[in-house]
Amino acid sequence: MGLIKGLSFSVKRAVGISGLKTKVARAVGLPTTKQGLERKIGGTILKGLTGKKRR
Repeated sequence: MGLIKGLSFSVKRAVGISGLKTKVARAVGLPTTKQGLERKIGGTILKGLTGKKRR
């Protein structure tokens, strides 16, 4: 088939969309992934309830 095992290709990475999303997320301080956003919100809620930072 011509495919090399273990090699993957992403159009988003090749065009630079992934890198741009990462730069924006770091500048704004909000994650772009669902899991990252849930962790951020959960940490904020816990910090507000307990008054402590989560490790």
